[in-house]
Amino acid sequence: MATEQQLTNGAIADRFELMADLLELEGAVVYRILAYRRAAKSLRETPESVARLSSEGRLTSLPGVGETVAAKVAELLGSGEISALDKLVKRNPPGATIVMRIPGIGPKTARRIFSELGIETVEQVREAAEAHRIRDLGGMGKKTEEAILEGLKDGDGAQVRRTPIGRLLPLAERIVAELGRCEAVVRCEPAGSLRRFADTGKDIDIVAAVSNRLTAGEAFVAQDWVAQIASRGDNRIAAVAHDGTVVELRMVPPKVYGNLLQHLTGSKHHNVALREAAVRAGLKVSEYGIEEVDTGEVLACEEEAEVYERLGLPWIPPELRENRGEIDAARKGKLPDLVELGQIRGDLHTHTDWSDGKAPLEEMVEAARARGYGYMNVTDHSPAVGFGMGLDAGRMRDQVERVRTLAETLAPDFVLLAGAEVDILRDGSLDYSDELLAELDVVVASVHASHRLSAADQTKRICAALENPHVDVLGHPTGRRIGTREPNPLDIEAVIAKAVETGTIIEVSSQPERLDLRDTHVRLAVEAGARLAVDTDAHSVGALDYLRYGVATARRGWATAADVVNTREWPELKAQLGAAG
Repeated sequence: MATEQQLTNGAIADRFELMADLLELEGAVVYRILAYRRAAKSLRETPESVARLSSEGRLTSLPGVGETVAAKVAELLGSGEISALDKLVKRNPPGATIVMRIPGIGPKTARRIFSELGIETVEQVREAAEAHRIRDLGGMGKKTEEAILEGLKDGDGAQVRRTPIGRLLPLAERIVAELGRCEAVVRCEPAGSLRRFADTGKDIDIVAAVSNRLTAGEAFVAQDWVAQIASRGDNRIAAVAHDGTVVELRMVPPKVYGNLLQHLTGSKHHNVALREAAVRAGLKVSEYGIEEVDTGEVLACEEEAEVYERLGLPWIPPELRENRGEIDAARKGKLPDLVELGQIRGDLHTHTDWSDGKAPLEEMVEAARARGYGYMNVTDHSPAVGFGMGLDAGRMRDQVERVRTLAETLAPDFVLLAGAEVDILRDGSLDYSDELLAELDVVVASVHASHRLSAADQTKRICAALENPHVDVLGHPTGRRIGTREPNPLDIEAVIAKAVETGTIIEVSSQPERLDLRDTHVRLAVEAGARLAVDTDAHSVGALDYLRYGVATARRGWATAADVVNTREWPELKAQLGAAG
């Protein structure tokens, strides 16, 4: 019999993710599949113990967890199994869910491979692909076999995944806030890849200046997110959260806080380059101080900026510390004045419950105004997005009328724009007619399907869409979903060049699972003179808070406020859009 101690949040969530996979494999209705996926995500990502929430009757307080899921969790905790899941497992080949997750395969293709070839395991699928038996099935071919072999080349298709920043940062901030209430903690903050706002991280590093290590350590391990203590020393404690995240606390006296913060923020390559420069200046840099080699004198730095100052440099923003030229730029006084969160004046990509959003138009507007925005563009989907989520031409015109009626009541303090997120079809044409597109205020064009096109065809497709004079913004350009879908094969430099030529704005999506453009592509766009928009692609009120991830990604790409169009007030941006059109 399973016990609460044996079943972690991840283990419980895995059961519901498997239920969703098996239902998708069987062709179940979409809403059932999505319901289990939402529940699995919520169960996995809560830092509290799911078992404890269940025993206390509080499980339905989690988003996406209703009575049905709560009952199944209770069944699992009580008996060690979920009867509905057991039935699904018995009905389906054991290797089918692994094969269906391979990029470009999906449930329908996986189901056909197993049923039509009469096979059961992943290894049998690999053997069939190697023997070219899969290409004999109608509608499949060499590319399908190649995708399968590529997806299985590292074993059973499972991949070690880093955690998106959107999951790590809220937990880190919660830990820091709770530590801040301990009298023995003078100051603390996240370090590592999280402080640099890298798109993913493998764990959380917290640096704390403390007056008493024992008291601070007890305050850390007493927090309710802690599932177990992995290791404990005089200055370091590693704990594991209920969602499986490893959190390491490093404690130092206040006088060397700046040294440790700089050291643990990294990146490794930035720190190596910094140390090499220090050696040439007769200095030795470590997490404990900066030593002058000739005299042995050690400088302890309470503030991180003192570390850089001693090395003859201005403070370098954490987002830039990737050894991509930032040290040389700092030495020459040419670090960019990076865009800041408070400079964003509006959002050009948002959704409502008219398509796949979770909140009504009025609630999204109210939330945008509460954040101090001057404008918001409503961009519900066109029909080709699928799953019945898009608006046909008639419904889109109805929404435009509704948006503009509401906009009249908000002017002049707030500008509500009637736009759309229009699918870029396989051939580069758009999902709405030019006549309808001309009626919209700001058009975002995005790819949501046909991700398996070759790099040449994908590039041609997007560039063709950018030629349309009605397209204002290219949404999430590479189509990546961090940890679940690789970026579309694409000549990103050619796309950026076409955007510059046509005056099309390129989006930096703030969605934590996208962050698309990624930081290195932002840098290419900035250097090419492209215009960027940092948008949330918000599908709920809470998702408007994702903006900070997009701004951080833009900063990692060396973008300034001048590079980001939605740092402008609407009259100026409107004039720029009109000039580009």
